[in-house]
Amino acid sequence: MPDLTITEVSKKYDISSDTLRYYERIGLIPQVPRKKNGNRYYTEGMQGWIEMMVCLRHSGVTVEALIDYAQMLQKGDSTLEAREALLREQLSLLEEKKFNLNRSINRLKHKISLYETGEIKKGKSYFEEYKIMDD
Repeated sequence: MPDLTITEVSKKYDISSDTLRYYERIGLIPQVPRKKNGNRYYTEGMQGWIEMMVCLRHSGVTVEALIDYAQMLQKGDSTLEAREALLREQLSLLEEKKFNLNRSINRLKHKISLYETGEIKKGKSYFEEYKIMDD
C-alpha cells in the first residue's frame, strides 16, 4: 500500500482533512510524518491506525475513550488488559443505548398505530400505558 496524502486518506475513509488534523492534534493518531515541503503523508501503518479509529468512532466509542485507548496502544502489550476493559465498558454503554433506543422505537411505533387505528381519539394515556415515569 503506497503512502497517501491527506486528501487521499480523507477520501479513502470518508472523513474530512480537518478531522484527520484534529485526530492528530488530540492524539487519536500518532504524529504524522511530513515531506520536506511540509505536507503530511500517511504510511500503511498510519492508514491502519486511522482505519481502526474511524471504525471505533463509527461504533459509537466516544472521542475521550478513544484518546485513552490510543495512549494505551502506544504503550504496548503492558496495557492489553486495560484496553480490553475499556472496550468492554464501551460495549456495555452501547448495549444500554441500544436498549433505550429500541424501547423508544417500539413506543413510537405503538403511538403511530394509535393514530392509524383511530384509537388516539379514545384518550388513552401514553404515560400510564407505558409507565414512563417508572423508567
